This record gives sequence, structure tokens and C-alpha cells, in this order.
Amino acid sequence: MKIEKDTVPTVQFRIADDKGRLVQDSRDPMVYLHGGYDNTLPKIEEALEGREPGYQTVLALQPADAFGERDESLTRTIPKSEFPPGVKVGGQLDAYTDDGQPHTYFVSKIKGDKVLLDGNHPLAGKALRFHLKVVSVRAATAEEIAHRHVHGEHGHHH
Repeated sequence: MKIEKDTVPTVQFRIADDKGRLVQDSRDPMVYLHGGYDNTLPKIEEALEGREPGYQTVLALQPADAFGERDESLTRTIPKSEFPPGVKVGGQLDAYTDDGQPHTYFVSKIKGDKVLLDGNHPLAGKALRFHLKVVSVRAATAEEIAHRHVHGEHGHHH
């Protein structure tokens, strides 16, 4: 079966930086609803359109086509006293952007009595190479199409 709108590809992937250093290796494959549902990066969908199991490719993506440019307005410095005990780098919390929109922030650094938060994706601002291999393709269920995402193993659970 070919990857087309309303199919569910299973894709193994590795992400490397522009110097070839491994950034992320998929233990679990990516499983997504194909066809413009915003379940993966548009350039990945474009590269996999019409492909079949066994297809492999490497995509070199600039930040704008991957996880976006860094936005320094999404960084915050908060007094450590405002956090519960045990705050650690890598932790996350939900807060609001400058324009009042809810957003998830990650603890990027703890410096003395200050906690630095970053609302950017960890890979924002980086040129990346995506190594992709299509493992399988199946037709999406009517429920997956209605809900706009994959259900079951490696997908969304209600």
C-alpha cells in the first residue's frame, strides 16, 4: 500500500544535526495519520507521499521547515522560590506567553536562586537531517479520520 491521504504510515527515524551528530533515535517508530492533519512535519509528509514500505530517505531541513526558529520571547527567568522543592532541569510547567496564550515551558537551567524557562522546542533554531524508513502502511479507520489522529499502539489513546 502506498502512503496517501488517510493512511497510517509507520516510520523509523533518526535525527542528526547538520554536522551528522545523532540528536534522536526512535526506539518506537513514528505512527501518524497522513494527509494534512498536522501529525508530523509538512516536509516529512511531502517526502513520504506515494511511497511504500521499505522506502528510505534523508531530509535536510532548515529550522523553518523543522521545529522553527528560536523565539527569545518564549524564555523566562523565575525566582526558584516560586517552584515546588525538587525543581530539576528538564522539568516542565504550563504557563502563559506574553500575549496570554497557554504554553508549555521547560526548565532549561537553574542558576543560584533563579530558574530559566524556555518555551521553544528543544530542537528549534537547528538545521537537522531526518533519516526516515517506511516500515508499513495501512488504511486509517473512520474513527481515526474523524478524530484526526492515529489510535492504538504508538498512537493516541482515549
